[in-house]
Amino acid sequence: MAVVVALALFVTACGTGGTGARDEGPAHADAMGGSAVSSSLAPAASPSASPAPDPTEAARLVKADPKVSSEVKRALKPCVSDDYPVDVTYGDLTGGPADDIVVNVLSCGDLVSVASYVYREQDGAYHNVFKAEEPPVYAEIDRGYLVVTEQVYAKDDALSNPSSENVISYKWISGRFVQKYDQRTEYGDLGGGAESATPDS
Repeated sequence: MAVVVALALFVTACGTGGTGARDEGPAHADAMGGSAVSSSLAPAASPSASPAPDPTEAARLVKADPKVSSEVKRALKPCVSDDYPVDVTYGDLTGGPADDIVVNVLSCGDLVSVASYVYREQDGAYHNVFKAEEPPVYAEIDRGYLVVTEQVYAKDDALSNPSSENVISYKWISGRFVQKYDQRTEYGDLGGGAESATPDS
């Protein structure tokens, strides 16, 4: 009988105490950010109520942007059906009234990012506040920084084997993106690399 009572007390203690892991729903719910851009380019909704980013609306935003080159606009076509080759991320980069939108335009064949843009909501519409159109280039949000990765190729490099890589971090300061960090990785013949980081004032 004593063994049964002791066992019951042990199970009860484990169920009510301790510091084990708890299931509290999905982590990082704010990572996806605001809603997809509507056809009227309205500001994004709050992150908690927003659906997944819509590549079709993002593609329309890029196509309507006068700052985007004609080459990128011509290349931005659906790969299959109405599936546009864009990678869309929402998040707070500029401290604006709605989430900023980062759009990477990809190639259909090999999905290499050929251009990157950042859009900021202002006066009820999204405006281009950053562009990089030297492929391959890829932009993303990392802890409030805009991080842009650029692959650098020598004359005879294959697409899968760049000579080096630049990773540049920008911060939104006084109404524009200012470069804060620059890290360059040189790739050797055997796949190794030497890294160098340069902070910018």
